[in-house]
Amino acid sequence: MSEEIRTSNFIEEFVAEDIAAGGQFQGRTVHTRFPPEPNGYLHIGHCKALCIDFGTAEKFGGKCNLRFDDTNPTKEDVEFVDAIQEDIRWLGFDWDQMLYGSDYFEQDYAFAVELIKKGLAYVCELTPEQFREYRGDTSTPARSPWRDRPVEESLDLFARMRSGEFPEGKYTLRAKIDLESGNFNMRDPVIYRIKYAHHHRHGDKWCIYPMYDFAHPIQDALEGITHSLCSLEYEDHRPLYNWVRDNVSVPSKPRQIEFARLGIDHTVMSKRKLRQLVEEGYVSGWDDPRMPTLCGLRRRGYTPRSIRNFCERIGVAKVNSTVEYSFLESCLREDLNDNARRVMAVLRPVKLVITNYPEGQSETMEVENNPLKPEDGTHTVTFSRELYVEGDDFLETPVPKYKRLYPGGPECRLKGAYLITCTGCKKDEAGNVTEIYATYDPDSRGGDPADGRKVKGATLHWVDAATAVDAEVRIYSNLFTEANPDECEGGFLNCINPNSLEVLTGCKVEASLKGVQAPADFQFLRQGYFCVDSKDSTPEHMVFNRAVELKGAKF
Repeated sequence: MSEEIRTSNFIEEFVAEDIAAGGQFQGRTVHTRFPPEPNGYLHIGHCKALCIDFGTAEKFGGKCNLRFDDTNPTKEDVEFVDAIQEDIRWLGFDWDQMLYGSDYFEQDYAFAVELIKKGLAYVCELTPEQFREYRGDTSTPARSPWRDRPVEESLDLFARMRSGEFPEGKYTLRAKIDLESGNFNMRDPVIYRIKYAHHHRHGDKWCIYPMYDFAHPIQDALEGITHSLCSLEYEDHRPLYNWVRDNVSVPSKPRQIEFARLGIDHTVMSKRKLRQLVEEGYVSGWDDPRMPTLCGLRRRGYTPRSIRNFCERIGVAKVNSTVEYSFLESCLREDLNDNARRVMAVLRPVKLVITNYPEGQSETMEVENNPLKPEDGTHTVTFSRELYVEGDDFLETPVPKYKRLYPGGPECRLKGAYLITCTGCKKDEAGNVTEIYATYDPDSRGGDPADGRKVKGATLHWVDAATAVDAEVRIYSNLFTEANPDECEGGFLNCINPNSLEVLTGCKVEASLKGVQAPADFQFLRQGYFCVDSKDSTPEHMVFNRAVELKGAKF
């Protein structure tokens, strides 16, 4: 390193030590890779790995490759390839090279042949059932009657496997390592299998595919990766990673380092389970705002900064743990409190009539866009005789310590406008309140009255009835009722929250929001943080999603 870099986690410490120690890393640029499998959308768990891979390279002035792990053609699709690229760029990262594991199929095959010629691999014809039977246990070594198959015979069979002469399951290629190893990953693992499946890039050219544990170290070495950063489940696979790396003639020897995976309560991280939620209609798609996918979080209103801050603050550990979803929400709330524009929206509207305000008259008022950033300026709202307020801001018969509107109650302040006093209400035949009546103090515009009298009532948000824009508002909660859905009795689907989505129609938002398009984030005063829905909202039908509840934010 040309200058000392302050490290913040054990991975960065290892990288710094490797560079300082010289050896194979001397004079080399730190080079990492992010290797997602294109069989689904990235979720928040992938995001931690993504931030570590790209962030480590960024910190050391290095490079990070995006390499799609498409060595298993089942359910891989260009749709996911495109979505993954979009998610990475949205988070603010970019890659040095974009590659595919399938780019190396010819090299993988050649290195497999090299291992056969060295007597370090052989074609095995155990069936899957026999393979499990002969696997052994902690006190019994594994067995294979084909382990001493002659090299020339294995070479011939492997070539014929490639040419498509045999059905799936007939043969595998296994590395010859140690059938007595206490690490079962080293008990002559399968490194190639026959699979007749259409590949999204190579079509039907290949009918044998390398296993990830074999292809991964080869890909890393051919790309000049210095540090292969993996989640903790690959720790037991590291000896196999090193064995492959050291026994084929690759040009470099990357170092694998493992870190703990990210777990968050009230959600699932398995792509299989997320796919099931989508395909069985429990959610509207991969981008449903209740999903932990990055596209779902983005649609819900999460920002790149909030997610990167979250990943940085949870740290990099060696032990798996579960983080509370509320911490992710806190990171979002902090970002939006600093940056979201303040507006007024009434989600369950009831009309408020200011009886002593002149009919036909209106006036405009300037409201701060963000009190934390005066430089963001103001926007205009209109005030007139008829407004909308929240239905739960009125009680005909108040409960103790109720400080909002009720007949004969205290003065309340309309945010940025006037002080009002409730005088009564109007009901329909069912007894529902349809209008609230109040009088206003014309000398109280925009702030405290000149006489300095204190107001005992609450400050209420409101929207001008004449200029209000109709909107649909979607209120999201946790998709699962249990903190750990994976342990839910009867399966994770049994603890889906039936109230995870509440759709409110007939909401009223201030006129400044008419036609606003995504991405756009707002604080609805007293309500929470919301964003324009990127999929369903149109200028004619505005749709807003609640990103997170409001806690401790400044109005």
